Amino acid sequence: MKKPVASHLLLLLLLPFLLQFSLCNSSYLIYGEALSKSIMFFEGQRSGFLPNDQRIKWRGNSGLGDGSTVNADLTGGYYDAGDNVKFGFPMAFTTTMLAWSVIEFGEMMPPPELRNALVAIRWSTDYLLKTVAQPDRIFVQVGDPINDHNCWERPEDMDTARTVYMVEAPNPASDVAGETAAALAASSMAFRSSDPGYSDTLLRTAIRVFGYADTYRGAYSDNTNVRNGACPFYCDFDGYQDELLWGAAWLRKASGDERYLDYIQNNAKSLGADENINEFGWDNKHAGLNVLVSKEVLEGHVYDLESYKASADSFICTLIPESSSPHIAYTPGGLIYRPGGSNLQHSTSITFLMLAYANYLERSSASINCGTISVGPTKLRAMAKQQVDYILGENPKGMSYMVGYSDRYPQRIHHRGSSIPSIKDHPQFIGCKEGSIYCNSSSPNPNVLLGALVGGPQEDDEYEDDRFDFKKSEPTTYINAPFVGALAFFAANPNPI
Repeated sequence: MKKPVASHLLLLLLLPFLLQFSLCNSSYLIYGEALSKSIMFFEGQRSGFLPNDQRIKWRGNSGLGDGSTVNADLTGGYYDAGDNVKFGFPMAFTTTMLAWSVIEFGEMMPPPELRNALVAIRWSTDYLLKTVAQPDRIFVQVGDPINDHNCWERPEDMDTARTVYMVEAPNPASDVAGETAAALAASSMAFRSSDPGYSDTLLRTAIRVFGYADTYRGAYSDNTNVRNGACPFYCDFDGYQDELLWGAAWLRKASGDERYLDYIQNNAKSLGADENINEFGWDNKHAGLNVLVSKEVLEGHVYDLESYKASADSFICTLIPESSSPHIAYTPGGLIYRPGGSNLQHSTSITFLMLAYANYLERSSASINCGTISVGPTKLRAMAKQQVDYILGENPKGMSYMVGYSDRYPQRIHHRGSSIPSIKDHPQFIGCKEGSIYCNSSSPNPNVLLGALVGGPQEDDEYEDDRFDFKKSEPTTYINAPFVGALAFFAANPNPI
């Protein structure tokens, strides 16, 4: 028997390292592909005049007359989901989360994807600036949702009423104005190095809009001229107080102004900072607020804000099944689950918070005491990775819930533009009811909405690829936005320890 030569011995010694490198490199490519597609999704949701570098080619111009009925330019922005309405409340939250993704994880993104993420943010901030361009007036929505939802037509063919919903002083809109202020403030940080002039404009506007939110306190959906358009789709169900604290926290972070630090400190009790701390999404900002402010405590040693960190710690402990205070439910396959529609919005937003908090804990060499166990960055990142991997295909169905990612993904998503032949392939007008044949079809959607995350499976991990089951099959911008940050982290750190 021949003895192995030295080169063979060296290869045997290096084999474990080479295998690990290969796996890491493979994981990087997987997460990197998902990151790219998760950002590209927003191009499929664009309203307005599309640029020459539009990458989702089956889309065309739409909503070019938005705002004309009130002598305002309200073109641009994003359709929130599979319909053709521009809802300002979730759009602003989407923007905040895209910006936070860049602030927290942008340095980990490959330069082309960082650029694409900034483009996605700017498509929204340009629109949000238009909605608050007039003093003491906020445009909160474009499109009559009842008329829109009674049709199944491409955005390029829209012939439903593009009703403009607005709030004027002294009527309240603390929620939409507070979230818009947060979005503009966070985005000002995202653009600070690449476009300082635009960054300054965003911050100045954020300060002014927050003034409206704080001066005229109340929920935007309590206005009679708005309620029928916003409800029941994006009513303020959880109160406007969290958006005031959220907006102030982002203004503190973006401006460094002590006035906003005093605001979140002095108004914590009166605005209910310690209430509903286990929720985070387009309507409830408490968990995100507490994680964001905890950075001031952990890294800035602002101990007057300790109550926010205590609430953030309590929230994190509710995610840990082994802790003394578990609260969040998981499917048998391991996905975070909350009853209602669009469940993946909870998984992606909570995943983002786990990763952000892990960063804050790591930089300050801290951990969290959850009763009998101590939770640190490694545990949080492992839990976050489980959520990301489940969404991308490591689940009992073996299905990716990101459209266009892997060999098996939802084919019949609840999305008008995706389900009707493209205007590029079928340039003839398809009217309101004429699109019903495509909605009712059992065929896969002809246009792939790359990167779209659907609502996801039910509590037993089951998922039927059914266009009618919109709670599971409809994508939304606010499901994708926090996932951008999570994917950026794992693309750079595919096997975190």
